[in-house]
Amino acid sequence: MNGAESVLRTLVGSGVDVCFANPGTSEMHLVAAMDRVPEMRGVLTLFEGVASGAADGYARMADRPAATLLHLGPGFGNAFANVHNAYKARSPVVNVVGDHAVAHKPLGAPLASDIESVVRPVSDWVRAVRDARGAAPACAEAVAAARRGQVATLIVPADAGWGASLGPAPPVSVAAPSPVPEGAVEAAAAALRAGSGALLLGGVAARERGLELGARIAAATGAQLLRDTFCPRLARGGGRPRPVGVPYETPLAVEALSGLSQLVLAGAQRPVGFFAYPGQPSLLAAPETVVTQLAAPEEDVLGALEALAEAVGASPSAPVAAVDRVALPTGGALDVERLAAVVGALLPDDAVVVDESVTASVFFVAGTAGAGEHDYLVITGGSIGWGMPAATGAAVGAPGRRVVNLQADGSAMYTLQSLWTQARENLDVTTIIVANRSYAILEYEFSRVEAAGEGRAARELMDIGRPELDFAGLARSMGVPGMRVTEVPELVSALRGALSEPGPHLIEAVV
Repeated sequence: MNGAESVLRTLVGSGVDVCFANPGTSEMHLVAAMDRVPEMRGVLTLFEGVASGAADGYARMADRPAATLLHLGPGFGNAFANVHNAYKARSPVVNVVGDHAVAHKPLGAPLASDIESVVRPVSDWVRAVRDARGAAPACAEAVAAARRGQVATLIVPADAGWGASLGPAPPVSVAAPSPVPEGAVEAAAAALRAGSGALLLGGVAARERGLELGARIAAATGAQLLRDTFCPRLARGGGRPRPVGVPYETPLAVEALSGLSQLVLAGAQRPVGFFAYPGQPSLLAAPETVVTQLAAPEEDVLGALEALAEAVGASPSAPVAAVDRVALPTGGALDVERLAAVVGALLPDDAVVVDESVTASVFFVAGTAGAGEHDYLVITGGSIGWGMPAATGAAVGAPGRRVVNLQADGSAMYTLQSLWTQARENLDVTTIIVANRSYAILEYEFSRVEAAGEGRAARELMDIGRPELDFAGLARSMGVPGMRVTEVPELVSALRGALSEPGPHLIEAVV
């Protein structure tokens, strides 16, 4: 057995059986090994950024790692943006990156690079193996690191792939999350009992169990229940608790957090502005607010919430939210509000929503709040071009569930190749392109940072309407049925049709 096969068998034996791949010459022995390890599902992507974004979306829904297969330093460089998003989400991902053969690398070949330096900023765990015998044990350690909520990157030289191995390595055990420091639960309970406080949920605390515990604690203490602005996976809809999201805009976030004497963090970090702005604070909580950390993201967040609920005498059940699905609009030209209302009215129960609609997101979040139970995935690292790949991976990681991708037109063009993979794999993804023909977020941020200049040259760098993009046509060219709509009845008909049929669909909603 060569080193490449030992790596694949180690991945499968450790529970990693999906690989999103865009390989090259150095990875050909890993590609060949796919035939000898049929338990590994190889999913081809046409760009490395699709592979890394899909691995993120898969991990968020499957709650276990996927692998990526990438080609040398430049290949990982192409994947970097969405690895960054996975890193910020604490998604479990194993990147397998090929390298030149050990003796060949120092000779200055065109693709030779310092791969370790490329991958390290977005990898919690990095290992470059030297030979085939060390490849499988290192791979088992990489999977264990990923299962701890880390991005692990394993660098495999070509000769480690073709050389003789000792066979696959057994799985490496993963310890339970660290308990919170002594006194953390008592400090959090005292803070919430003090009045004028809030409990801020993030990470795993935004899942169903964390929301239930948070709602019980808030009801027992009178605290506000808040959630991170960008939760990797938020359980929503039906009668589930509805924590208030910390707004994206700095002034609105400062206002939302003002007046709090206490802020308790559960799986969340201290709220920080997305960017720095002239005359506005970077730390969003008021200076006089006392911030108490119940549990850091890498600690046993749910266990800490269980202990806190007991400490404050919370009732055994959470309050049930009212189900109030928005009314389905009946006519008129499309705008963002009507678009969000249609999605909220027609969203299937148990759907997975992947939202990279950027400036339209606030409308979709409001419009879908009263829908049936669903999961809501958002971009965590701010590097756009994530939504379509993440929707692709989410569909692989949650088979049988409808995935609805709410996608801004500007960021869609970063990784549009995702549609090809969706068609090839026949994935149940409905993509709704919010087509406003501009980088609307840049227009918005241009004024917020008080940049000088309102002339043609500045506006040209934010206008993507000349020439006009034809997303419906682009989708059809990659095997995905595409339709452009401009009126509410057209959208309703198109969305109903897309959600009732298997496979991928794209709706270009011109607003």
